[in-house]
Amino acid sequence: MNAGKSGSLAGIAFREAQADDLPAIVRLLADDALGRERERYAVPLPDTYRVAFESIAGDPNNTLIVAVDGADEIVGVLQLTVIPSLTYQGRSRALIEGVRIAASMRGRGLGREMFGWATGLARERGCRLLQLTTDKRRPDALRFYQSLGFVASHEGMKLELQD
Repeated sequence: MNAGKSGSLAGIAFREAQADDLPAIVRLLADDALGRERERYAVPLPDTYRVAFESIAGDPNNTLIVAVDGADEIVGVLQLTVIPSLTYQGRSRALIEGVRIAASMRGRGLGREMFGWATGLARERGCRLLQLTTDKRRPDALRFYQSLGFVASHEGMKLELQD
């Protein structure tokens, strides 16, 4: 991976997340109306986040990418998962999940830069297709993804599994 590669935004670098980044990542994930429903940002963090992070970090098909500003503050995050597939003649696909940009950085091009970097990483890993889902209650996110060239070509469905 192109760890530490900078985007064209001044002072922003993209790299693979480290364990010490976890509190900042969870804070970003919880920083909107839907995230507050799903996440639990607390000090200390619930142990489930550490377990999940270790699983992601230990899986070569998963990469948790963070955007870091010049003050070494995490201002963006996304997870890229490469999924081996028999479709498209056995070509892998990449799934983008858990995208968040710090409120102070929205509208400045960081999301576009981060997606460009993640798209390059998916290409390096031989992926034929890049896909994502977005909650229908996030119309701004939908418009953003469409501006990047994503097409709502399929109807997505989810089944929540209770504990």
